[in-house]
Amino acid sequence: MSGGYDDRDGKIWLDGQLVEWRDAKVHVLTHALHYASSVFEGERCYNGKIFKGVEHSERLRKSAELLDFEIPYSVEEIEAAKYAVLEANGWSDAYVRALAWRGAGPDMGVASLRNPVRLAVAAWEWGSYYGDAKMKGAKLDIAKWKRPSPETAPSQAKAAGLYMICTMSKHAAEAKGCSDAMMFDYRGYVAEATGANMFFVKDGEVHTPLADCFLNGITRQTVIAMLKDKGITVHERHIMPEELEGFEQCWLTGTAAEVTPVGQIGDYNFEVGALTRDVAESYEKLVRA
Repeated sequence: MSGGYDDRDGKIWLDGQLVEWRDAKVHVLTHALHYASSVFEGERCYNGKIFKGVEHSERLRKSAELLDFEIPYSVEEIEAAKYAVLEANGWSDAYVRALAWRGAGPDMGVASLRNPVRLAVAAWEWGSYYGDAKMKGAKLDIAKWKRPSPETAPSQAKAAGLYMICTMSKHAAEAKGCSDAMMFDYRGYVAEATGANMFFVKDGEVHTPLADCFLNGITRQTVIAMLKDKGITVHERHIMPEELEGFEQCWLTGTAAEVTPVGQIGDYNFEVGALTRDVAESYEKLVRA
């Protein structure tokens, strides 16, 4: 599939029905466009099955609740919409994006209780999120923006507004020739990349930042369970910046990123080692099982 994301052939599910791709539009006074009142999910379909689709749909509804609105579709209805989109477009391997938002209505201020909540599901064929970095290791910048305190934003919601500083950080990273950026949290601990969680290896054990102020990714949880099944010790904890020098390996996890090795973060270098490759291969087998 080529062309801009607004100008393609295909079908998108919008508010209960499949519509032509180019007709899936919203009004310029949509509340979410002005006040970021929207939540979303990114999922991958492998061999005709969406990996952990129900968990994603449950999180979508939970994210909406954290933003003080309710999606007018059940988990089962959201699941049916996803598969309807895949079938309508003839895809068995694709990225799936479900999006819910406060639409245009009687209210056009900060408050928007009378505005309708809308839901869309789109999908597209998408390869490796980081390109050839998946083989040789991604290069990461260190972002100047920090993940906010849970007292200032609903950090466990997959909310569009929380990604504004991620976009800015990734743009800055790409300008330096990097694939992505690592972000610290509001306390100065290592947090995550702009759209992926992070793992480090030292002396055969795995360390990953404690997800207490950023999204506890579904892929992150899957990989932690996978490592424990392999008998590998996993430490979920606060990680200080100066610890980066002592880590031997690093990888990213996320629906889009899957498992992507990291070769460099700022001035710190990491090997694409045996454990990283094993986790990537094991994850690939799991999602296609």
